[in-house]
Amino acid sequence: MSSCCFPNAVLHRSWHVLAVVLTLTVVTEVEAVSPELEGIACRSVHLQYQAPKGLAFYNEVTVEESHEGTYFCVCGFNMGYYGIQELQRGKKLLIFSVWDPGNQNDPDSVDVEDRVKLLHQNEDVRIGRFGNEGTGGQSFYDYDWKIGETYRFMVTAEVKGDRTAFASHFFHPEKKTWIHLVTFERNSKGAPLSGYYAFVEDFRRNRISATKTRRAQYTQPWVKDLSGKWQPITQARFTADGNPVMNIDAGPEPEGFFLSTGGKIKNEHTPLRDLMKMQPGPRPMALQKLP
Repeated sequence: MSSCCFPNAVLHRSWHVLAVVLTLTVVTEVEAVSPELEGIACRSVHLQYQAPKGLAFYNEVTVEESHEGTYFCVCGFNMGYYGIQELQRGKKLLIFSVWDPGNQNDPDSVDVEDRVKLLHQNEDVRIGRFGNEGTGGQSFYDYDWKIGETYRFMVTAEVKGDRTAFASHFFHPEKKTWIHLVTFERNSKGAPLSGYYAFVEDFRRNRISATKTRRAQYTQPWVKDLSGKWQPITQARFTADGNPVMNIDAGPEPEGFFLSTGGKIKNEHTPLRDLMKMQPGPRPMALQKLP
């Protein structure tokens, strides 16, 4: 969610809608209908992973088709989200955000003690706060990711009494090492990671964007459970936002799942809200290179 190319209100409104939709889908498996999005934007499509509470969440993404105004969320969780965006004129980056507790709209109205706190910032990362439908801390790391390349992400959680520190990590392909980008801490009532998800979103929303296909493979999702054991995630439910269009699709892939939306996509693999299963591969090599 970057303010450099698109209005903040549009970006944060879309995120608020997503948060509501995810909550509704988890509880009732019913999406909030948003017919006003038809013909304006591609339908947002999600993978809701079935996994236990944890201390770390690892996932990989390979973007197969993208267009301006696309967010490929890779490591979404109960209190934040982490992934890659394509903005305008080829600008690409990584974004990691954590919500403040509560349902405020104005980031300046949140009491200082209730705000997300910054504990770590890589020298190449930009930090800010967001508002307009939820508030919190956000970070941006410029990185020119490529179509067809696989990128590896991880979020870790350290519970400290009533607070939890959530950290974003990126396995840098060129440097062949993990980079610790940001750590945000918030009042979590002592909760670790849970509610894992990934998704593809069109936040350009200019009608033309609705005609463009977006597709990505999400592979090797793993969770480090509360006992410290790494285990693969083998199941994900296919859900979507309230946009009523059906040019969306999802399905199992070797060691993961794919998501696609927009353009001439047809829903020919997995019906909406179905639970998908896949066969996991061996533990990813990147997890053996943790610092």
